[in-house]
Amino acid sequence: MLQTRYTLIYVALMTLVVVSSNFLVQFPLNVTFAGVNLADLLTWGAFTYPVAFLITDLTNRQFGPQAARKVVFAGFLVGVALSFFTSVPRIAIASGTAYLAGQLLDIALFNRLRRQAWWRAPLVGSLLGSMLDTAIFFSLSFAAFFVFLGPNEPFALEASPVLGVFAAEAPRWISWAIGDFWVKLLVGLVMLLPYGALMSVLRPMQGARAAS
Repeated sequence: MLQTRYTLIYVALMTLVVVSSNFLVQFPLNVTFAGVNLADLLTWGAFTYPVAFLITDLTNRQFGPQAARKVVFAGFLVGVALSFFTSVPRIAIASGTAYLAGQLLDIALFNRLRRQAWWRAPLVGSLLGSMLDTAIFFSLSFAAFFVFLGPNEPFALEASPVLGVFAAEAPRWISWAIGDFWVKLLVGLVMLLPYGALMSVLRPMQGARAAS
């Protein structure tokens, strides 16, 4: 009963994160900082999506990898379905593919490292999961090659200085992907704080450490 209640809470939180991130990724961060136009570098979705890894890791810690996968798949089904109404289909498809790959990698790494230092499993899992997620999401969403998934976004394909500062130019989505990953990395580090704070509250249930 306890696991069912917590799982439903985790699924609801995961759905909220996925849907909001899919919506916010369509909006560049139109802010200039130190002479750099952050619209060439970031979208708002970079700040919300890393919370998904916190939710997955807390589920994994408390109930084990099988429960974490259930939350991931439930969040995928509900989140992606709703995303078709809040964003364009290509974004929803890219998000779903990247989300599954990144989250399942996070679960596998977390479960392998969970007996080591408390911070290592969530940090390594979210870092490598975010890297895979970012590569898949931005490629499927904006690379011209994947036009069969939906119309290309002209603004994303326009050439601009890499990261807004280098002389070399590349399609804007490349800088978005690089900037997105670094923000995810920074937010992932910040997410260690609530994870560490909740460790004493959300203790592993019996059998949670079992690999599967």
